[in-house]
Amino acid sequence: MQKKRMLVITLMICMTSSLFLFGCTSFDNFKSSFITTEVDDENTVRIGVFEPLSGAEKEHGELELEGIELAHELFPEVIGKQIQLVYADNQSDVDVAVSAAQDLVDKKVSVVLGSHGSTLSLAGGDVFEQAQIPAITITSTNPLVTKSNPYYFRTCILDSFQGVALAKYCVEYLGMMNAAIFKDAEDDYAAAVAQTYSDKMTQLTGNENAIIKTIEYTSKKKNFETQLQSVKDSGATVVLLASKDADAIRIMKQAKELGMNFVFLGTESWQSESFLAEGGTDVNGAIFSAFFDADTAINPNTEVFIKAYQEKYGTDAEPSSDVALGFDSYMLAVNAISRAGTSIDGEAIRNQLAATKSFPGASGNFTFDENGDPIKSVVIETIANGKFVHLYTVEPTWQ
Repeated sequence: MQKKRMLVITLMICMTSSLFLFGCTSFDNFKSSFITTEVDDENTVRIGVFEPLSGAEKEHGELELEGIELAHELFPEVIGKQIQLVYADNQSDVDVAVSAAQDLVDKKVSVVLGSHGSTLSLAGGDVFEQAQIPAITITSTNPLVTKSNPYYFRTCILDSFQGVALAKYCVEYLGMMNAAIFKDAEDDYAAAVAQTYSDKMTQLTGNENAIIKTIEYTSKKKNFETQLQSVKDSGATVVLLASKDADAIRIMKQAKELGMNFVFLGTESWQSESFLAEGGTDVNGAIFSAFFDADTAINPNTEVFIKAYQEKYGTDAEPSSDVALGFDSYMLAVNAISRAGTSIDGEAIRNQLAATKSFPGASGNFTFDENGDPIKSVVIETIANGKFVHLYTVEPTWQ
């Protein structure tokens, strides 16, 4: 026994000496040959699906799951291993979300995808961070999900980033050097969009007075005739509506009744059948930023995604943005695992996610900022004769 023990010690000394002699390259070879042998025996990479598959948010969770599963069908392997999806239903409940997150940790998943719902993502976030397992939320827009957690990333753009995209559209495509803003004074979402739009307009034009009129109002207000006349008198022809949908429709309707032909700008909430139905002809010509457009091939992966989706659900089927973003979350996870070369080192996978730049997803080209939020392509659409029509794709700049 003593002889065997001395042999082991001698071997360890020899290995250590070799490391000093041959440096990092030899250590990498040593690590590959000895430390990761256990990993090579594993034939499965587990990716966690952390979604509300029951409860009030079930519909959204299922849409994101459609995209995840479609991507998994197309790309079922990484680093030479089969990928297994491990499901955890957080039941649209914050308390359940904590135990569901822990269940995924206990099952040793490499990456977690989800959840829909910012409160659910926040509830699971501490669990994932403590276990050093990276997670990618798909449609949660609360900045705190990623800002307070270095292991959480996001595929949808933040509300505030839509303001940036709309400003770039105004200057780069329309050639407009100034604009006006209608802003709901009681809405944090409106404040974020209005502020980033204003800041970007100022930066792009070099004009501190690029926003020549800002109208603040409360949701109780129903008549905007005086405010619209004030905007017209200012000379602005482009108007950002940082407003609830009902207010935006009302403002556009009253502008048309007054014979005022402004270019009205809005955000992704306008991309809905209910907005078309309620707005009718009054919203024709409205322009908005969108998370995804099924008719626009931003890159080859958009076409791959659309083709696979229609082969599965029918040639007339159009995937929603939730499905496209779910697809992208899986692809980003697989890309990070592939580049890290490991499925068990959460920190290495997390670091590769953080280093992602210009990754071609179905919904756009992804680069993560310092908070894990995507700076990515944004589709600009208009409404023409009751239909959504693509106008422009805003590509981000990194300077």
